[in-house]
Amino acid sequence: MPGRQSNKLPNNLPQLQNLIKRDPQSYVDEFLQQYRHYQSNVEIFKLQPDKVNRELSELVVFLSQVAHCYKEQLSTFPRDLSQLLLSYHTVMEPDLRMTFCKGLILLRNKNLIDPTGLLELFFELLRCHDKLLRKTLYTHIVTDIKNINAKHKNNKVNTTLQNFMYTMLRDSNPIAAKISLDVMIELYKRNIWNDAKTVNVITTACFSKVTKILVGGLKFFLGTDEDEKNDSDSESENEGTSVRDLMMRYNTGRKTTKNKKKLEKAMKVLKKHKKKKKPEVFNFSAIHLIHDPQDFSEKLLKQLESSKERFEVKIMMMELISRLVGIHELFLFNFFPFIQRFLQPHQREVTKILLCAAQASHQLVPPEIIQPVIMTIANNFVTDRNSGEVMTVGINAIKEVAARCPLAISEDLLQDLAQYKTHKDKNVMMSAKGLIHLFRNLNPQLLHKKDRGRPTEASTEAKIKDYGELEAKDYIPGAEILEVEEEKKEEDEDEDGWESASISDDGEDGEWVDVHHSSDEDVGEVAEKLQSIPAEERKVKAAAVSASRLLTQDDFKKIRLAQMAKEVNAAPGKALKRKLEESDSEEDNGELLTLRDIERLHKKPKSDKETRLATAMAGRTDRKEFVKKHTKLNPHASTSNKEKRRTKNFMMMRHSQNIRTKGKRSFREKQLALKASLLKKKKHK
Repeated sequence: MPGRQSNKLPNNLPQLQNLIKRDPQSYVDEFLQQYRHYQSNVEIFKLQPDKVNRELSELVVFLSQVAHCYKEQLSTFPRDLSQLLLSYHTVMEPDLRMTFCKGLILLRNKNLIDPTGLLELFFELLRCHDKLLRKTLYTHIVTDIKNINAKHKNNKVNTTLQNFMYTMLRDSNPIAAKISLDVMIELYKRNIWNDAKTVNVITTACFSKVTKILVGGLKFFLGTDEDEKNDSDSESENEGTSVRDLMMRYNTGRKTTKNKKKLEKAMKVLKKHKKKKKPEVFNFSAIHLIHDPQDFSEKLLKQLESSKERFEVKIMMMELISRLVGIHELFLFNFFPFIQRFLQPHQREVTKILLCAAQASHQLVPPEIIQPVIMTIANNFVTDRNSGEVMTVGINAIKEVAARCPLAISEDLLQDLAQYKTHKDKNVMMSAKGLIHLFRNLNPQLLHKKDRGRPTEASTEAKIKDYGELEAKDYIPGAEILEVEEEKKEEDEDEDGWESASISDDGEDGEWVDVHHSSDEDVGEVAEKLQSIPAEERKVKAAAVSASRLLTQDDFKKIRLAQMAKEVNAAPGKALKRKLEESDSEEDNGELLTLRDIERLHKKPKSDKETRLATAMAGRTDRKEFVKKHTKLNPHASTSNKEKRRTKNFMMMRHSQNIRTKGKRSFREKQLALKASLLKKKKHK
């Protein structure tokens, strides 16, 4: 048919692109024609780079798609595109600039361009005021670096890019610097760039004058590593063997109140030891990769003291400094007087500031440095003029500080705080009991005699450490249980051999008779035998066992159970009858604190009027269906006199006969009125 053209190759680029991919050698001439066309359009573009050029955009897409088919002819094409973007990216039309970038991404995916030069170009393009372009480049940068390190770490490329990132973080353009920081944080979270160099480059963001970059760096170090958290959760689920052992040990015997209380106590001790046994779960492992945390924290404190950022940013800086000081056990004495100024009940976010004070405390800080902080908390929070919640928060904060630096609290202050164990507010009472229970294990001599409780084996063996003292042992504490158990087993075997010999002689028909041995009795005998051994002899036995044999996992399990039993069993010659504490004070103090440790309330606070009213109204959504409905036969009829009387004021109706005599009728009048009513009803039936 005239006018119909089935093949428009010079003008139909998608069709030509499809044919070239199938058979490149047959369409070399058509390709060269389009390539010359592209070169001429580039010259036109250079004359007016800010004008829309759809033809050039289509040609760039076409050449990027077929570049792998003609590598010789298009050997300079990637370099030309990069040069055009580098020279004209600030004035180019946004759609054409996006097309150029997508073309380069396509060439990179086909491995036709070097990753280092392309990624450096894309970092330069982050300065453009084009949100869609920045998002596209961010996604490609992260994905490309991930693919580069998929099979193995490409240290050469990583080092070059990290050095370039370091310069980008100090770039004058805040948008480019912020996206560069986001790229590094994302690569760290994906375990691609999780080395110390990346972390120390990110530390420079914490000193940026741009608030967004500063907050991004602070959030990176204050964030939570979800992978490590999930790993720790899965590991904690596998810790069930000791629980079963305790249940078998204490629950298979006689069901007495004493055994029940002993089981409850043992379960609490087991919970504490499980937390000690678990590997430390750090809030963010990046804190441990900082090269010089002392210098880093000092610079942060100097910046905090002169900072004019908003209060939320200052709080984040306080939290990071406190974590650095607590985790690395740094000496930053100026931090405590700085934080002491904010320890007031009316201070905004005061619980976070109390958390910072507790987190920054550790055993290497001199007690005289922390003691003013404890006294400030006690004077400002733990007073009867404050509410119960304020007093609870204050006692909890003192407890957490004292748990990390026990020498910082004086005997008089501790005994004063212990008096709140009889406070009328349950939250204050339970917090004071938690503080008492803490010092029963740390230093019971500071408490009143009535608050110390009955001594256990663990408390009698505990030694009060002086400032800076470390207790190093050359043996495994509790290993003597293995030797005592072996001696007990040998005695039992001798008895069983003697009994079996006597049974074989005297038993009827030569049958074996089962002899039952209670596991509870065996454990009790071992415990009694251990208690009868002096402490020095125990150490000798433990050292001998530790040096003479390789311990298995079962051996360590027995040692761990024996050490936990010391916290349950009474000291020799003492009857352990004290009541079990219901507080949560037995939770182990991990490397990082949470706000729950400071804001722990044992009783739910009373709701205010607005909350109670909102709860009541929420329960009245479907009340209409239960209301009696009065319907009229004629909806347009007027109301009766009886209905009108209900809406009238009482003073208007007080002279009415019905109102006046209703309450003065005699019994006889009521009788007659009831009779008349019944007769009337019977008549109408």
